[in-house]
Amino acid sequence: MSQTQTTPSGSDVPAAYLDEDLLARLKLSPEVAWYLVERGIPLPDSPPLIKTPEPRDVPGAVFDAERVDRVLRAFEQLRHTQGALAGQPLRPDPWQVAYILAPIFGWVQWDDDADMYVRIIREVYVDVPRKNGKTTLAGGIALYLMAADNEPGAQVITAAVTKEQAGLLFKPVKAIVEKSPALKRVMQPLAGVILHPKSDSYFKPVSSLAGAQHGLNLHGGIVDELHEHKSPELVETIESGTGSRRQPLIFIITTADAGNRQSVYARKRERIEQLARGAFAAPAVYGVVFAAERGDDPFDEATWKKANPGYGISPTRAYLRTAADKAKQSPAELASFLRLHCGVRTKQTTKFLTLESWTANGALIDEDKLREREAYGGLDLGAVSDLNALCWLFPDDRDGSVDLVVRFWTPEENIQDLDRRTAGNASVWVREGWLKTTPGNVTDYSVIGDQIRKDLDTFDVKSLGFDRWSSTPLTNDLEGERAPMVGVGQGYKSMSPALKAVQRLLLQGQRQVREGGRPMLRHDGNPVMAWMVDNLAVAIDTAGNVKPDKSHGGDKIDGVSALCDAMSEVLARPPKRVSAYEDAEFEAI
Repeated sequence: MSQTQTTPSGSDVPAAYLDEDLLARLKLSPEVAWYLVERGIPLPDSPPLIKTPEPRDVPGAVFDAERVDRVLRAFEQLRHTQGALAGQPLRPDPWQVAYILAPIFGWVQWDDDADMYVRIIREVYVDVPRKNGKTTLAGGIALYLMAADNEPGAQVITAAVTKEQAGLLFKPVKAIVEKSPALKRVMQPLAGVILHPKSDSYFKPVSSLAGAQHGLNLHGGIVDELHEHKSPELVETIESGTGSRRQPLIFIITTADAGNRQSVYARKRERIEQLARGAFAAPAVYGVVFAAERGDDPFDEATWKKANPGYGISPTRAYLRTAADKAKQSPAELASFLRLHCGVRTKQTTKFLTLESWTANGALIDEDKLREREAYGGLDLGAVSDLNALCWLFPDDRDGSVDLVVRFWTPEENIQDLDRRTAGNASVWVREGWLKTTPGNVTDYSVIGDQIRKDLDTFDVKSLGFDRWSSTPLTNDLEGERAPMVGVGQGYKSMSPALKAVQRLLLQGQRQVREGGRPMLRHDGNPVMAWMVDNLAVAIDTAGNVKPDKSHGGDKIDGVSALCDAMSEVLARPPKRVSAYEDAEFEAI
C-alpha cells in the first residue's frame, strides 16, 4: 500500500480544479480530480448523467493513487489492433480514468482477514452508448484482473447470452494479447481461453449457466451487453461466485434498453439510479450512466456530446451525423438512434413521487403529541411471506398539513431476499428498528393485529382503510371488533385522488421548506418508506387518473399503498376547510 495522500492538497494543485461548483458540475470527487491534475490528465468535459457516490465516506477508506498508476501502466502494455492507431499503446481516455478506472481501483480499505488493503468497489455498472470503447476498456480490465492484480489462480470470465456475443468481447482481447509484445511473453492466447501460467490464472468466455458454474471461484466477471440478457440466472450466478476472493470485481457493460421495467437490465439500472439518488447506500456498488436527458434535441451536436463521452474520437462526428440522418427518415430509426446513440430509454416513465420531495418533508414525529388529533389509517397486507405496511395520517386543520406514522413487518426468513434487493440494507433496517420481523417464513398477522389494537388505544382513530379485495382473517377479526375498518377500492376512482393528494402535499412542502417554512406531509425519514416511494410506478388512464402499479414497479411499494389507503380516508372525512391536498392552487406545482 502506497502512502499517497487521501485528499487533494499542496500549493502545486491549481485552486480552480478544487472548486466545489466545478467538481459538482463534472461529478468528480476531490480525490479523483486531484489525481487527474497531478498526473497531467485533462479533466473530462462530458460527465455522466447518473453517477453513484464514490466510497469516500466508508470508515478507513483511502484513495491510493499508485494503484491507479499501476492499472494505467498495465493498459499501456496493450496495443491497438485496428485502424489508424493499430500498434500504438492503448491509453484510456480521460473520461475512462475519471469516471471508471480511478474510482474503481483507487478506493481501498484495510482488510484484517486478507492482511492487505483491498478494493472497496466490487460491482461496477457502465451504461454508455455504442462506439464509446466500452468493450476495449472491459477487455483491458479483464486482462489486468487475470495477470496484474496479484491474485493467485485468478479465474476471470466474460459472459454473454450467446456464444457469438461472448466472442465479441473475447476475440478482440485475444487479438490484443497476440499483437502486444509484452503480453505474448507472459500469456498464452488459445482458441477459447487466455492463460497466464505464472499465476495459474485464465480468462475465458461463457454463454451458459453451466459454463459459469463450472469450477466457480471467480476473481473477475465481465457481463457484456446486459440489456440482451433475458433471464437473471447467468448474471446472478457470476455475482455469487466470488465469495472466496479477496477483492473480486464484477464489471457490467451495456447500452440502454427500450424501457422494459421487468428486464434484468431494468433491475440493475434502477438500483444504480436509486443509489445515485440516495434511496439507500451500497459502497461496494458503483455505476455511471452516460445519456442525454429526455427532451434534449436528438439532432443537436451538443446532445451527442452529452451522451457520448468519447465524442469526436469514438464515436466520430461523421458516424453520428450519418446515424442522425437515418433517424430523421422514420420513427423506428429515431427510436433506435435515441437508445443506441443518445442512451435514452424510449419507453421510460417519469417518477410520479420524487425522492427529493419526499426527503424534503422529513421531520421529527412525536407520537405522544399526536394523541389529541384525529387519525386515519391505511393497511396493506402482503402475501404470507412478504412485506406488510400500516400507515396513520393525522390531519392538521390549521394549514391542511398531515403527520405520518408508518410501521412495517416481514417474516424474518424474508430478510435475506430483501437484502439482495436492497444491497444489504434490509438487515440494517431491522437492526435500527425501522422494519419489524415476525418469526419463521410466513407473516404472523397476530403481531400486526396487536400493534393495531395498541394504536387504537393510543390514537383517536376514525377509520382504517384496507384493500377490500384482499381481506384476511386479520381484517375480518378487526372488523368484528371495535376497529373502524373501511374497504378501499384500489382502482383509479379511489387511488387517483389519494395519490394526487400525496403528490400535492409533498411538492408544496418541498417548496415551503426551501422558503424557510415547514413540511406538509411530515414523516420521520423511515428508510423502508423512502425506498418504496422511490420504487413507485403509476398506471395512467386516458383521463389522466393515476394509481399505484404493483405489476410494473421496480420493487415493493406496500408503504405507498398503505399511505394511499389512509389518504383516501382523510379525503372522505366530513369537510372542515379547503385542504391543501384538494386545493386547486397546487395542481401545477
